[in-house]
Amino acid sequence: MGAAGWPVRLVRLGRVSLGASLGAQAAAAAALQRGSAAREEPERLVLWEPRGPVYTAGLRGEPGLEAGELAGRLRALGAEVAHVGRGGRLTFHGPGQLVAYPVLDLRRRRLALRAYVAALERLARDVCRRLGLPSARALPPPRTGVWLGDRKLCAIGVHCGRHITTHGLALNCCTDLSWFDHIVPCGLEGLGVTSLSQELQRPVSVEEATQPFLEVFQEVFNCRLSEEEAAAVEE
Repeated sequence: MGAAGWPVRLVRLGRVSLGASLGAQAAAAAALQRGSAAREEPERLVLWEPRGPVYTAGLRGEPGLEAGELAGRLRALGAEVAHVGRGGRLTFHGPGQLVAYPVLDLRRRRLALRAYVAALERLARDVCRRLGLPSARALPPPRTGVWLGDRKLCAIGVHCGRHITTHGLALNCCTDLSWFDHIVPCGLEGLGVTSLSQELQRPVSVEEATQPFLEVFQEVFNCRLSEEEAAAVEE
């Protein structure tokens, strides 16, 4: 059976905390892992927008964060600071970002991890182009994400355990970019961060970006999305 025969269930969380999003992601990954052998459990796409400002560090950690001084400064700004199980370094998530956690079975799809990351980059690039930024592009490794010149529009950080993907991408729609001034985003010195709103010189909401995102997701991953009611998650 081809990937088009495997429906992907869309879980819309709306504006929630990081903890709520991670809880929904964990539940989706556990269900898919249980049903992966018989291919009985559908894959899922968890979409959410951060309810408040939060800095997250990936598996590579962040110099100074573990010592507490950097974390203390970031919390003093009114932000949450958390370690999460994705690849990559320190970045920011906040209101105005479209965050997507595809929970997919790469073995089922016969897809290598690097090819999966490239597919996420193509997804974000094509969404940006549909919204009016034809020069949006991915850059060669070790850089990931989608860029306009030396300005990053979309960050990507993933994890894959027993062939099941978690975490994903964060697209800056109308994000307050000043939060990035307090860190070196993704450990990339001398490079900037931007948003759809800043580049298009008009407000671009998460809601506006969501529909083209869902359309391109189905094209890139050759699937059919079906809506699933999000279960309540303890915060």
